[in-house]
Amino acid sequence: MLDQKKPVSLFSATILVIANMIGTGVFTTLGFQLAGVHLPFSAIMLWVVGGIVSFCGALSYGELGAMMPRSGGEYAYLTEIYHPAIGFLTGSVSILVGFGAPIALAAMALGQYSGVVFPGANQTVIAVAAIVFLTLVHLVDVQFGCRFQNIFTVGKILLIAAFIVAGFLMPYPQTIGLPESLGELGSVFNPDFAVGLVYVSFAYSGWNSSAYIAGEISKPERNLPISLFLGTLFVTICYVLLNLVFLLTVPAGELAGKIEIGYLSAKAIFGAGGVQLMTLLICLALISALSSMIMVGPRVASAMGEDIRGLGFLAARNKKGVPVRAIIIQSSVAILFALTSAFNVVLTYVGFTLTLFACMAVLGVFVLRFKKPCLKRPFKTWGYPVVPALYLVVNAWMLCYLVIQRPLPSAFCLMTVASLLVLYKWLTNRHSQSTLLLEEKR
Repeated sequence: MLDQKKPVSLFSATILVIANMIGTGVFTTLGFQLAGVHLPFSAIMLWVVGGIVSFCGALSYGELGAMMPRSGGEYAYLTEIYHPAIGFLTGSVSILVGFGAPIALAAMALGQYSGVVFPGANQTVIAVAAIVFLTLVHLVDVQFGCRFQNIFTVGKILLIAAFIVAGFLMPYPQTIGLPESLGELGSVFNPDFAVGLVYVSFAYSGWNSSAYIAGEISKPERNLPISLFLGTLFVTICYVLLNLVFLLTVPAGELAGKIEIGYLSAKAIFGAGGVQLMTLLICLALISALSSMIMVGPRVASAMGEDIRGLGFLAARNKKGVPVRAIIIQSSVAILFALTSAFNVVLTYVGFTLTLFACMAVLGVFVLRFKKPCLKRPFKTWGYPVVPALYLVVNAWMLCYLVIQRPLPSAFCLMTVASLLVLYKWLTNRHSQSTLLLEEKR
């Protein structure tokens, strides 16, 4: 059914990448970066470097996605490149916490920001209601969900564009000077820059979103790579321009260590009414990001259900091609996180795990070029081997830093991987025993 007329166009796939990437991170993290790097130039360079690294990842995923146009993202890639057990690990992490925890976090943030518009409203109720409503939207039909996604994301983009234009039209902006010496230029490569890059990498997460729904994209061998790098390039430009506006409208010293960066800049541009405008913009960003995560996340569970007999119930789709059970299970996990606030525990290490699996996928570009050089590649990574190597080097630098500075989350990662490997072994043994019993009965 879906093979005859796939519901996701190039435009919708690109919008999905943009929606998943732009959340609250760009409006809240600059203050933490300035507390470390101090120089406005270094802060801007953080966002430039983060964008370049994400773009390298998008180009690498473009090659993998064009070769293996199946929904599931890293699960599909790592299963094919390495071993089904590795695919099971990344798929399980995505199902359990990779999407459920961020959905809960975004929903709780939406409840908090909505409190400005609806004073006295229960934030948890708003969060759960948002998850339920958006789940129902994506249970109806894939095309309907895409249209809803497109409308909210386009609205978010227009508001961001208006904010950027208004910021650059300010009559007396602050100045962002270039480094005056080699010493100041060297601040780009110090440990504080690495810390800031970790914050930036979280803000850029989601650049691989359309890879999770590759099987539902029309002409995926062409449109998947295009959606990945167009969406990532667009968001990179937006992020750099937004942070330029923040630094041009508010002195860097007043932003350092602050979380309400967007509010301070909006107040400087629009006066007292800027708070309401920024609240509306952030709420739109959160609804759009929530919708995209609720849409793409269940495709991982659905792909696993197609491959693993013990999880076959996750593969069920309705007449419109919607993986109903996978969506309901993911949203239930997100609601549980929102009600218990358990996402605060898992988010400390889930980022490490997901980055590790993304690096394994990008490494797969090298593995497949070596193992299967004659395999048809509708799209080849631009700048190979420099582009995927750059992605791997920068992320390895960040992962090493996280292991050194936060050994406990790293230990939790190893425990998670070990427990999931035991589960995979049990499922495969169960399948083997069932097959053997059927053969004996025959």
